[in-house]
Amino acid sequence: MSTILGHHHISMLVKNAKGTNRFYKDVLGLRRVKVTVNQDDPSMYHLFYGDKTGSPGTGLTFFEMPSIGRTHRGTNAITRIGLMVPSDESLNYWKVRFEQLDVYHGSITTYAKRKALNFEDPDGLQLVLLVADGEEMDTWESYEQSEVPVEHQIRGMGTIEISVRDSDRFTKTLTDVLKYKEVYRDTTEVLFQTAKEDSYGEILVKHLDGPDEKPGRGSIHHLAIRVSEESELAHWDETARQNRFSSSVLVDRYYFKSLYFREPSGILFEVATDGPGFTVDQTSDHLGEKLVLPTFLEDRREEIESRLEPID
Repeated sequence: MSTILGHHHISMLVKNAKGTNRFYKDVLGLRRVKVTVNQDDPSMYHLFYGDKTGSPGTGLTFFEMPSIGRTHRGTNAITRIGLMVPSDESLNYWKVRFEQLDVYHGSITTYAKRKALNFEDPDGLQLVLLVADGEEMDTWESYEQSEVPVEHQIRGMGTIEISVRDSDRFTKTLTDVLKYKEVYRDTTEVLFQTAKEDSYGEILVKHLDGPDEKPGRGSIHHLAIRVSEESELAHWDETARQNRFSSSVLVDRYYFKSLYFREPSGILFEVATDGPGFTVDQTSDHLGEKLVLPTFLEDRREEIESRLEPID
């Protein structure tokens, strides 16, 4: 038996790494903790942002695809990312900051029964800031060099919205397979939490009819969920196969070990270990300062670098 601890990271498709870097580092105040490449296609950047060390639960990651087209919104997709901030005052701070920096945003409202502020990044990715209401993420570390004061910094990933046509079937995946617990339900949405029962592992399932989303810039590729140890991945591989989900073998991503599976609505989940983490090849003081490659790609560094446009 293995327990899902919450979110690990979430991965998106973007058109321009420079613009993405500027927004998430300079506007949102996150730390760029790793500049590397897609291990399956090293012609594209893979950028990681999060707290001081990219702790599990704080990671926003991006694949740069310069030729990618626009997203055609639809169902059977991960459709919004919640990011937690500590207080109502923080939400007001961010509203003013977005106005000053010309970030597309809405008014302060409620979302998943929390005070919220919706906004979008330059690629049209839909995000929402949510008030944590006294909850603390056990892995989060403040980043003193951030553009944002510590008292208003983003604390990690919160509610992740997933829109599906067959919400009953997807709900069974969350409850029967992944052991999430239902928190509330209304006519169009259901909120789930992990066994830890906090907002840092929430999934909001929305029923949405219509055509499937066609991914493009600003779309979400997959959601990674946390387990503590590599040994637990064998359990999830067996569980996925028993439920006839398409499942990968164990994959070594160098900073964590992973397993991928796609459930019947087409949502791609990654199950990822907490360790070893992003300091395995860079010290904490120098995270994200230069391009790093996994050892099996290091002998191709010159070729890989020649295909990448510098970010800074």
